This record gives sequence, structure tokens and C-alpha cells, in this order.
Amino acid sequence: MKTTAKDVMATSFKTLRPDSPISEALEIFKTSKLDGKTIFGIMVTDKGGSIEGMISMYDVLLFLLPKHVKIWGNISDIEIEGIIDRIAGKLKNLFVGDIMTPKVISVTPDTHLMMVLDIMIKKHVRRLPVVSNGEAVGMVYISDLFNHLLERA
Repeated sequence: MKTTAKDVMATSFKTLRPDSPISEALEIFKTSKLDGKTIFGIMVTDKGGSIEGMISMYDVLLFLLPKHVKIWGNISDIEIEGIIDRIAGKLKNLFVGDIMTPKVISVTPDTHLMMVLDIMIKKHVRRLPVVSNGEAVGMVYISDLFNHLLERA
């Protein structure tokens, strides 16, 4: 019997719209759990359930990182208090669509599990949306895939 994405995907997952305030994503990251696990990434969908992108804690942190640090790589001159003040100001009027990752790799429910693993490793992703007929139906988390493989060993 072939093991597929459907066998390990979570069918409970959070979604937001691109026009959702970023504060909604931050609240989900801060307080929500699915099956006892902290949520690190959220699917961004249109009204019909089609995936438009993903937003993760990484996307938020990358947005907040001062631009000169990315260029020069020197953070010794940055005061944390100033960063906190800037964070509050930068996030106030943002929407999910402003900082989400728009190009999302996805699989179908019947994608072979080894193909799912191959994609996750090669693309360095920890969560992979599962799409059927253009609509999000699940999410494969690297931890669930890992645990599934360990159980089979």
C-alpha cells in the first residue's frame, strides 16, 4: 500500500486572508495551538479557499530585521529598545498580504510520502499545504512526517 500526503496531513489548520490585519497573524502565533502544537505558519487563502500564500513567524521576523543588518551584517550598533519601538510602528498598519510568501509549494492528497519528504528537504520547508481541486484540504508538517516514519521503522 502506497503511503501518501493524505496519510500524514493535518486537516485542522489556520487560514487568513491577504487583507487580514497582521495583528491577527501575530495573535495566532502567540496564542493558538493545533493538536497541542504551536503554530509557526498560516495558509493565506482567498474567499474560495485557494491558497494565495503562506505567512510564518520567519516572514514577520525577516520584515522586522533592520535593512542595514541584511546588507552589512553588523548588529552591534543596534539598541534593542529602538527595535521594539520600530516593531510596534511598522506592524500597526500592515496586512498579511504585505509580508506573506506569495509563491507556495503544495502537494495533492495522493502525492507519495517520499515525494513529500523530498520536496520538504530540497525546498527547506517545514510545512507543506495539501491542495485538492484548487482548495486547501490539509497541511503536512515535517514533525508529523518524521514521527510517521519513525513509527514505521
